[in-house]
Amino acid sequence: MLRENRHEQLLRVLREEGVLPIREIARRLQVSEATARRDLTDLSEAGRLTRVYGGAVAREPSERPFAEEEVDDLDAKNAVARRAAALIEDGDVVLLDIGTTTLQLARLLHGRKITVVTSNLAVYEELRDDEAPELVLLGGRVRRNYRSVVGHMTETALHALYTDRLFLGTSGVLPDGRVLDTTDVEVPVKRAMLAAARQVVLLATAKKFPGTGTARICGPDDIDVLITNEASDPATVAGFREADAEVLQV
Repeated sequence: MLRENRHEQLLRVLREEGVLPIREIARRLQVSEATARRDLTDLSEAGRLTRVYGGAVAREPSERPFAEEEVDDLDAKNAVARRAAALIEDGDVVLLDIGTTTLQLARLLHGRKITVVTSNLAVYEELRDDEAPELVLLGGRVRRNYRSVVGHMTETALHALYTDRLFLGTSGVLPDGRVLDTTDVEVPVKRAMLAAARQVVLLATAKKFPGTGTARICGPDDIDVLITNEASDPATVAGFREADAEVLQV
């Protein structure tokens, strides 16, 4: 395995599982402990992980606090959320991803006789005192900065579920339709959500074309419905239509 690829694999494992000892790192990468130590030293000097006694833990990439993201581009998010809420029928079981657009959607679900499943702590806080929707909060490791839960416990819970609709968030959509996230540790949860839903609805404001992100969640073929603004990039939107996704522009 090339050194650069090995480093990316190491960081991905650390982000998903937390602190790992050197012996386990060497086993996962199929290298000697000496090579694992050199990799840890290189990544530590580059500021991408923190050495701890006997091992290492990955540093999370820079991420804006949830409160800052929540008020950004609010009119566009609200328009997308309103169209998404119109898809939900009484009795539905819906899965709400992390993010601020899904929070705006949750604010439109008060009084609805539905079941809401989420890893989004902001959605939970929004709906927790409303007795109309049934509320299911997934377990896992809490990411306080972005008010979400992640990790193998979250993924395991999702494997036991099948919902009517997933409302999926994203940090960016590339011109070829690849759906991205900025944070590696969220991607396994999002992929487990894709497998746990009959229909996948992508919520993406115009600013998300192309937006940001380096971690691939899925491609346009995995999306059943795209809800976005009228100002979104026409070529990218056309690509979703060619992939047989229904496109709803607001």
